[in-house]
Amino acid sequence: MFRVLFAFDALVAAVVLFFFFWGVSDGTVSSFNIGLWTGLLAAVAGVLFGGYYLNASGNRVLAILLLLVLAIPGLLYLLFVLLVIIAQPRWN
Repeated sequence: MFRVLFAFDALVAAVVLFFFFWGVSDGTVSSFNIGLWTGLLAAVAGVLFGGYYLNASGNRVLAILLLLVLAIPGLLYLLFVLLVIIAQPRWN
C-alpha cells in the first residue's frame, strides 16, 4: 500500500512541477504569486519526503496517512477529469 501511494503522490508532484515550470516559461508565475507556488511546492515535497522518512523509520501507518493527504485530492481530481472525458457534458 505504501509503494502505491508513494508512486501516485510522485505522479501528482510531477504534475504540480509541470504546471509550475509551464507557468514560469509563459510568465504566469511571477513575483505576485510566487509565494503561493513556493508554499504549494513545499507542501508537496514535505508530504513526499515526510512519507518516505516515516516509512524508513518504521512508522508505516503514519507514512500511509501522510501520503493520503496528497493522494485523496489527486484521486478525486483524476476521477473528475475522467468523468468529464467520458460524459462529455455541454457547458453552455
